[in-house]
Amino acid sequence: MEHGKSFYEVLDLNFGKCRFALAGIKDKNFYAGYSQKVIATKYPNVTKRYFNEKGVDIEIVKIDGSVELAPILGLADAIVDIVETGSTLKENGLAVYEEIAQVSARVIVNKASIKLKKNEVDDFVGKISGTL
Repeated sequence: MEHGKSFYEVLDLNFGKCRFALAGIKDKNFYAGYSQKVIATKYPNVTKRYFNEKGVDIEIVKIDGSVELAPILGLADAIVDIVETGSTLKENGLAVYEEIAQVSARVIVNKASIKLKKNEVDDFVGKISGTL
């Protein structure tokens, strides 16, 4: 899978598994109403791409730190964050509305290395694959 224009994903390491998720106040209908939704996130590019594909107009608020506080404090309608177990969301009265994408540790290689150091990259990926 190509990432952007300069990197290729060459191997899924199958650990560090979690997911990008849209989450907000439990039992609230995120899509209710006609107003533009405000999404707090540490991942504005993932968020923008997801909602563009859905055709939903949003405003993104980039937040570092405890992003799950944004809906509780009324700063956002929902959040997009990486979720592993969901326990932090539950502790804050939030729930996952939608899963956006699966995430795991990956080996990525830039295009120049794929072309100029193909043998070295192939050897490295082969060694890692053999130990997984």
